[in-house]
Amino acid sequence: MKSRSSICMFLAVAMILSAGVAFGQDYPKKAIRIVASEAGSSNDMVARMIADGLQKRFNQPVMVENRGGGVIAGAVVAQAPPDGYTLLYFANGLWITPLMRPKMPYDVMKDFAPISWVVTVPNVVVVHPAFPAKSIKELIAMAKAKPGSIKYASASAGTANHLAAELFKYMAHVDLDRIPYKGMAPALNATMSGETSVMFPSAGVTMATYVKTGKLRALAVTTKKPSPLTPGLPTVAETVPGYESNVDHGVFAPAGTPAPIINLLNKEIAHILHQDDVKKKLANLGLEVVASSPEELRNLMKSDVESMGKLIKAAGITDN
Repeated sequence: MKSRSSICMFLAVAMILSAGVAFGQDYPKKAIRIVASEAGSSNDMVARMIADGLQKRFNQPVMVENRGGGVIAGAVVAQAPPDGYTLLYFANGLWITPLMRPKMPYDVMKDFAPISWVVTVPNVVVVHPAFPAKSIKELIAMAKAKPGSIKYASASAGTANHLAAELFKYMAHVDLDRIPYKGMAPALNATMSGETSVMFPSAGVTMATYVKTGKLRALAVTTKKPSPLTPGLPTVAETVPGYESNVDHGVFAPAGTPAPIINLLNKEIAHILHQDDVKKKLANLGLEVVASSPEELRNLMKSDVESMGKLIKAAGITDN
């Protein structure tokens, strides 16, 4: 009886596994939608590059559906059937926002299946051209000499440039005076005009448009290691060990999506991202290709939640 029971159990497991493989092999049979943020954002542009590539690879329609903020987009995908036909493309606001907002329509660690960490977007520390500090070391020295005297510009609370600056304050043990603005454009204008002295914007447009033309001066990049997107620029971490603050984009499926589908999507997205023309387009947008495994994306999320959670709690940051 024991032997017969073991055989039956073995056959049942084999049938489940073979069904999962078959499911992956049959996928996709119909159109796929990728839910992303507002149209025209870098998030949207990368989602469309992936959608175009998958459409060619799968010979099935792949559409991008713009849903605005991460909470809305995340809720749509979290509630979708776990069949691989509804995906989410979003940046790390997806897992950082819950740290600043107590009520969320999803649990980011339980309701999503990571597929790939797609790209990383570094920030840069920039100053007004007339600002005396020429390095991060000099900026820290000035800030410690006169606490609260240096003004930094940021967009709304909880945005990447705000968190990058607050992490710098936290890790460098300095006090900078935050001046909030309604969006990146007015924050950049304030720094260029001298209304504020420092800012932590994304590298791409800032380096190409404002640093290159002399309207701003770059002190450092926020990646852990020197970035190919900012050649010759030192890292903040060279002066503040362990400092790192980037915007990371990922692709997700609803939790429970079969592993064969997750693995197939991971493989196909990596193939798309490593195409020379795609890498060039992404570099022009200030984005560095990562193309990770699902496990690496989940580990990134866990690490971010732990480190940024401490910062957000200590600084009392909310996105309200």
